[in-house]
Amino acid sequence: MPHRRADTGNLVKPRLFAPPAFPDYELVDSGAGEKLERFGDVVLRRPDPQALWARRADEREWARADLRFERDEESGGKRGRWLEGGRPRPELRGSEPEWRIRFGTAVCIVRPTPFKHVGLFPEQAANWQYLLDARPRLGAERPRLLNLFGYTGIASVVAAQAGYEVTHVDASKTSLAWLKENAQASGLPDHALRVLLDDALALARREVRRGSRYHAILVDPPHFGRGPKGETWQFEDHMAPLVEALSGLTAERAFVVLSTYAIGFSPLSFHNLLAGLGPGELASGELALAERERAGLVRRFLPCGFCARWSRGFEPPPSSEIEAP
Repeated sequence: MPHRRADTGNLVKPRLFAPPAFPDYELVDSGAGEKLERFGDVVLRRPDPQALWARRADEREWARADLRFERDEESGGKRGRWLEGGRPRPELRGSEPEWRIRFGTAVCIVRPTPFKHVGLFPEQAANWQYLLDARPRLGAERPRLLNLFGYTGIASVVAAQAGYEVTHVDASKTSLAWLKENAQASGLPDHALRVLLDDALALARREVRRGSRYHAILVDPPHFGRGPKGETWQFEDHMAPLVEALSGLTAERAFVVLSTYAIGFSPLSFHNLLAGLGPGELASGELALAERERAGLVRRFLPCGFCARWSRGFEPPPSSEIEAP
């Protein structure tokens, strides 16, 4: 049987959605299952299972981290505590230290939690920048944004400051309270955001029935979660129904961004999911953080989850996509 050459015209090309300039954040080093990061002038050391390689910085630099996360084995590693590092920082002592950093004019309150998170995912800056770049291309005086699983809301704050009409949805009261703190710290008035404690899928279906339309939709779901009324979210069961609902919410000019972390699917899966939104431009790949450049060494990128973007009705903005190594 003669060998058939594959049709390469429709292949999905892997991309890295590397973050834009973010002076208040830096991935200093990574390796041996940890990452060393600077948030403002505070350096944190915390676990990251993706960092399989050897570290480049010496142990003295790692030991100088201001705070170090230590897992609690009794919780199965799901929780832990932050320990004071090698430099005395009295302002970081206590059970709940916090400080502020900026992305442009948006302010984020950084607050290390027992789950090793700090209130933002810096790799998402790639999608924050996409929001800003797409804004003038959407053809609306005040484009509408729906931010599902919005967490502490840096994307919502960035969008509101850029002139979007923002609906922010999350099932956690703690996350919504944090969002409101970030919005206030960023100088936004109380009415700048429509903030909803709700189940994402239920809310999307209600919005379809109401005939709502959005120019921008962000979706950053967990693998498993619960809604405020005990609703269950399971990614593999509910993501396709959510995309089906979102297909009825997109305006003539619109984009949808789907991103996740620690979910066992591939960018191709996300690509195929968002294809269900209908004809449009699709890009899929990984979110990644660029490690500090070191003389004579090829710059490394720390993988931080998968991402796919769908758009229609406008030319997608130039992005920070780079070829996957």
